Amino acid sequence: MTAVQDALLVAGGLGTRMLPTSASVPKEALPLVDIPALLHLAREAVAAGAKRLHIISSPRKDLSALLGDHAWLLERRPELDPQMLSPFEDVEVHVHIQHEPLGLGNAIQCALEPISGPFLVLLGDNILLNEHTAPTSFTPSNASRQLVEHFNEHGLPCAGLLQVNPSDVSSYGVVRIEGHRILEICEKPAVQDAPSNLVMCGRYVFTSDAKSLLLTYDVETYGELQSIALQQHWMNNDGLHGVELSGYQWYDSGKPLPWLQAQVDHALRREDLREGFRSWLENRLADD
Repeated sequence: MTAVQDALLVAGGLGTRMLPTSASVPKEALPLVDIPALLHLAREAVAAGAKRLHIISSPRKDLSALLGDHAWLLERRPELDPQMLSPFEDVEVHVHIQHEPLGLGNAIQCALEPISGPFLVLLGDNILLNEHTAPTSFTPSNASRQLVEHFNEHGLPCAGLLQVNPSDVSSYGVVRIEGHRILEICEKPAVQDAPSNLVMCGRYVFTSDAKSLLLTYDVETYGELQSIALQQHWMNNDGLHGVELSGYQWYDSGKPLPWLQAQVDHALRREDLREGFRSWLENRLADD
């Protein structure tokens, strides 16, 4: 079986819900306390075995500063984990431009020309953490590694799944699953119509036939549901697997309130911050 050596980091959106900040700072550069979102995704993909990162961006987004090597700053902060300032040193990086925001399927198509095998897909505004570490001793998320390990065992495309509160299912793609096999994907169903509270969380392993299938299930016909049509094809044929990820916190950098909540939750889980931050937070809340 061909190894998963390519990872697509989908960062093409304009981040309009994060305006005015996203007008000058790409939302993928926004820090989760002190570590940029894109760095979390990149190191997660490398930890899963990726040798090449394909970053899908938009024409007006400048990621050059984020992708640069800042190793010289270790002179100022020698206690930092070197991968914090040189996060792309050990991996090839390719930037692809999605000229129009036509959905996930079209974004993936923008990067597929040089890819011949299976590949990871990570959505750029979704951070999944099972470790909450400081930039002095950083440990990447294990989410993509879990998907790759599942793919290596079963050889079928797969999607990462997380449980959410049943009242929140209307914001997600919700699945009906039997064993590992996904039988149905319901996009943003009403609460009473949701087949479960297991939702897709922005992590996938797609197989190499995605390149030809996305030409069949084209964006002109399927629009932003193009990627769902692709996954429906797999469901109707050899199968699409779901990999339930437990023990993770899911942070969304695409909206102000969830991103603010992410800062608080992550800080309270980080060993280097939790005591001082909790004390301040308790005193601040007591003032109200």
